Amino acid sequence: MNWDNDAIFKALGDSTRRLMLDELSERNEMTLYELSVRLIMKHDLSISRQAIAKHLSALEDAGLVKSEKKGKYRVIIFNNEPLKNLLKGWIE
Repeated sequence: MNWDNDAIFKALGDSTRRLMLDELSERNEMTLYELSVRLIMKHDLSISRQAIAKHLSALEDAGLVKSEKKGKYRVIIFNNEPLKNLLKGWIE
């Protein structure tokens, strides 16, 4: 699959989005509520769930996260394939 490298770099250009990816990479998937709590408690980030949802939209546009419905919850899942593909072009 081909990802938009500009969208990936734009998504990674924001420190809050990088923190979100760090958290998702540790647990691979979590709900919006779980992610919000971790960002607020662990990183002392003052951010609303609406702002987090907006950041998630940019990450999803870049292919770095996807969401799935599991029962009554929507979980956010980290997708490292776009990053692997991006680095593969430079390393190989």
